[in-house]
Amino acid sequence: MSLISQNLQAIHQRIERAVTAAGRAPGSVQLLAVSKTFDAAAVADAVAQGQTAFGENYVQETLDKIATLAASGAPALEWHFIGPLQSNKTRQIAEHVDWVHSVERLKIAQRLSDQRPPQLPPLNICLQVNISGEASKSGTTVQDMPALAAAVAALPRLRLRGLMAIPAPGADVQQQRAAFAQVRVLFENLRAQGLALDTLSMGMSDDLEAAIAEGATIVRIGSAIFGARTYPSPTKEST
Repeated sequence: MSLISQNLQAIHQRIERAVTAAGRAPGSVQLLAVSKTFDAAAVADAVAQGQTAFGENYVQETLDKIATLAASGAPALEWHFIGPLQSNKTRQIAEHVDWVHSVERLKIAQRLSDQRPPQLPPLNICLQVNISGEASKSGTTVQDMPALAAAVAALPRLRLRGLMAIPAPGADVQQQRAAFAQVRVLFENLRAQGLALDTLSMGMSDDLEAAIAEGATIVRIGSAIFGARTYPSPTKEST
C-alpha cells in the first residue's frame, strides 16, 4: 500500500468522524485532493485509490496534468481551480476545468462566463471571501459579497454554487470554528436572499474538523495526502 493510499484512508476516517460528531449525513462532505506542485504520477496514485476530484493553483500545471492524465487513460476526473486567477488566464481555465473556487472580482467572473465553451456544462463557481480581513489573503470583503454574488449569479454559462474561505489560523478548535461560523452565516444570508447556493468550500489539513462542524461541504486537503510541498522558484506566472 502506497503512502498516498494510507494517507487517503486516514483523511477519509477523519472526515467520517467529524461528520458523525457534527450530526450530519454520511457522504455530505466531499474530499478535494489538492495536488498542486505534485506530479501527475502522484495524482494517478490517488486516482487508483478511488479519488476523483483534484484541486490545482497554477494554470499551466493544471493544464499539463489534465492532458497527462487524460492521455494515460485515467477515468474522468473533476478538476477544481482554487488559486488566484489573472484575467489573461481565464480562457484556459474556462475551457478545461469543472470548478473555480477563487473568484473575487466580477471582471474575472464575466470573462469566465464569456469564455466557457457552450458545449460544456456551466462552470461551477465559488466566491472567495477574505473572512479574516488579512491583507495577504485574496478574496472579497464580507461587505462587498452580497452585490458580487447577485451579479455573478446572473451571468450565463456559470453556476454560482457557494463560498470559499481560508481563515487566519486559529490557536484552537474554538477559534477555528468561530471563523468558519462567520463564513456559514454569510452563506446562509445569501441563501435567504434567494440565491440557490449549496457549497461551502472551507477546511484544510489542520482544521477540517472545525470546518465540518460549521457546515463545510468540500474540504481541500493537500499535504495530509501528498506530503510536504516543495514550491518552484518564483516566476512571472503567479497562477
